[in-house]
Amino acid sequence: MQILPTGTALGAEARGIDIRLPLDTVTAQALTDAWHEHLILIFRGQALSNEEQISFTSNFGTPDHSGTNKFRKAYTGEKLGNLDGSTPPEIAVVSNVMVNGKSIGSLGDGEAKWHTDSSYVEVPTAASLLHAHEVPPTGGDTWFNNMYAAMETLPIHLRQAIEGKSIKHTAIFSPDGSLKKGFEDFKDFPNAPGFVHPAIRTHPDTRRQALFLGRRDGGYVMDMPVDESDDLLDDLWEHAIQERFIYRHQWHVGDLIMWDNRCCMHRRDSFDPSARRLMHRTQTAGTRPT
Repeated sequence: MQILPTGTALGAEARGIDIRLPLDTVTAQALTDAWHEHLILIFRGQALSNEEQISFTSNFGTPDHSGTNKFRKAYTGEKLGNLDGSTPPEIAVVSNVMVNGKSIGSLGDGEAKWHTDSSYVEVPTAASLLHAHEVPPTGGDTWFNNMYAAMETLPIHLRQAIEGKSIKHTAIFSPDGSLKKGFEDFKDFPNAPGFVHPAIRTHPDTRRQALFLGRRDGGYVMDMPVDESDDLLDDLWEHAIQERFIYRHQWHVGDLIMWDNRCCMHRRDSFDPSARRLMHRTQTAGTRPT
């Protein structure tokens, strides 16, 4: 097995490994160490079944159910997922594919803004693993950023402004920036459903500090006037998504990417709605941010 860094602010490709097969303890630890060092790992040419993806995911923590499903079920009584129920609950279907006029998954074909998976729940997910089954010929690229680096390069005035502060991670916005069903007219974002987490979190394994912004839409810095909170968040986001902190991934069928939601964010480009994109995502249970 080889670990080859992307040469950007984060990410490495793991070569010479078939992740359909059970991992021995040494290999699992080597991958975990590489993941902690590089924040995302890229595996090419992997033809995984759902069960194999879940099994591989379990090397890095307990496979968890989608935070999107948890939120929708709690607040709207609905649940996303494959229409025919053929995917296990640990698999979240990310797709624009329609069957009988209904989507088989989530996110569609539009742009997904910068976000951290499930930051709006009490215990956000740790790892996310996304496996490409079908990809469009162009578009649909995923961008990742390094929130350790964003933290370590914060200007002094921003570090002082955010030190000791917590952010309300509002649950009512989709990654495309739209309000979720049932909240179309919601305006009181500081009191919206969601959870409060520290703006600077310490990674439980690496012990490094990272900015933890979640997503911009509906974000609120606790105990600040809303306009001052908005100004501070705008400055933090402008800093965090600079090109020097970013890796951009162009997908191929069989790619699997594993990323660490505790220290990086991601976004997705839009793509031609007439093209098909089908991904399966697993995730591991995390710990409450501290």
